[in-house]
Amino acid sequence: MLGVQALGPMHPRRTGETQAGMNEGTGQELSPVRPEPSSESRTDAPSGGHDYATAERDAWVTLLAVSGLGPVTFGALLDAFGSARAVMDVATSAGGAERLRARVGGDASANLAGPTTDDGTIDQVGRRVSLGADLAARICDGAMDGGRVLGRIRALGLSVVSLEDDDYPQRLRLVEMPPPVLFIHGSPSALASEHAVAIVGTRWPTDKGRLIGGWIASALARAGAVVVSGLAVGIDGVAHAAVVAEGRPTVAVLGGGHARLFPRSHARLADTIAANAGAVISELLPDTAPTRGSFPRRNRLVSGLSDATVVVEAGRRSGALITAGWALEQGRGCFLVPGAFDSPASAGCHAFLRSFPGEARVVCGIPELLEDLDLVAATSYGPLDAGGGATQSASRNAHAASVAGAGRAAVVATLGSVERALAEMLAEGPASVDDLSHRTSLGAAAILSALTLLELRGLVVAAGGRYLPAGVLACEPGRARAEGSGRQ
Repeated sequence: MLGVQALGPMHPRRTGETQAGMNEGTGQELSPVRPEPSSESRTDAPSGGHDYATAERDAWVTLLAVSGLGPVTFGALLDAFGSARAVMDVATSAGGAERLRARVGGDASANLAGPTTDDGTIDQVGRRVSLGADLAARICDGAMDGGRVLGRIRALGLSVVSLEDDDYPQRLRLVEMPPPVLFIHGSPSALASEHAVAIVGTRWPTDKGRLIGGWIASALARAGAVVVSGLAVGIDGVAHAAVVAEGRPTVAVLGGGHARLFPRSHARLADTIAANAGAVISELLPDTAPTRGSFPRRNRLVSGLSDATVVVEAGRRSGALITAGWALEQGRGCFLVPGAFDSPASAGCHAFLRSFPGEARVVCGIPELLEDLDLVAATSYGPLDAGGGATQSASRNAHAASVAGAGRAAVVATLGSVERALAEMLAEGPASVDDLSHRTSLGAAAILSALTLLELRGLVVAAGGRYLPAGVLACEPGRARAEGSGRQ
């Protein structure tokens, strides 16, 4: 993807058809990774069946674990041999490296008009792949060592979905060069939700940004959408936590392998997501460490798994803008929350909105966002009255306001541990500092500091020596708006 960090020119693709893969080194196209099996590979393959599908999936993982074997060469191997199992059979046989190169193509070929490399690139004119001797040898070594890789995946309790599986998320099939396999902790069904929306933003959000991120995530979850994000600190974590607090599934996409979870502070959140019918996924092998280059790859999956991406807060060079750019390139919706024009936390959102007028859209409010995403329209509102559409319109507005209100649990989930404990106590009724200190065993100074933060967020108010719940702790804003609309 070009021009995102600098907010330069970009030409979004609006297509619903699967796009061919692109070789990272040359930009040349490659046929989709999964070809039609050749007649040679069909001769010993059962006509379907769980065992064959599992063995083929295991072969995909084993081959993709080979260092230097990228999706371009992997696709060429499948095209040449018909299946990953057939590649494995050849790789584990006598003279396997030479046989692999004979089928895919060796280094020195007079027919190759462009450059080739050891990891198997496409030539720029002849569009052929060259399999170097070193890579062929590594494939053979990897095929012999496949049991260790598969054992590691199973020991971590991960499930694997490949491009040829029915469980592979359909939205992701439509992006350029979809990852051949996904490693999943949790429920793969979370990737197949009818509605999915990404929420991303800065790692250093303002208090208001955290609150808005939690409200939006809570509202989307209530409306039946699965929220997708990157499990990072900041807005990502707020979004996941708010959805979990609502008891709904959410999908977290990692920038590294599952065994190298980053950030480690979100390990408990990741486990909670998986236990709550959600999914924590990665395209990388479990022991792959996250790098600066792996996070933009992660961002393309966040947007690719979603119908639309919502950016809550982003500085001028925020990684969230990369996700927004991917959303436009992938033909998905892109929404950005505006802020004060002098706020550094919103500078990236404003610049993105200016750079892509008519493509990136502004978030004017949560009910409006739900309407723009067609989430309100997807809900039943009951029959029209005999007088026409007025009753339906009022019902739509009331329902939108109700869904849009961030749940108390979702807002509390965005707080720190001390503030969260006090908020939960005050939600049950007013209390003095002494009462709260006695119930929490915290000192008065810690209690007053936390209460000050809650006051700044509009969640508590002091009255007569006691603190009372306010805002969402006292009455959910969506409910209040719905009741107000009913009285008019």
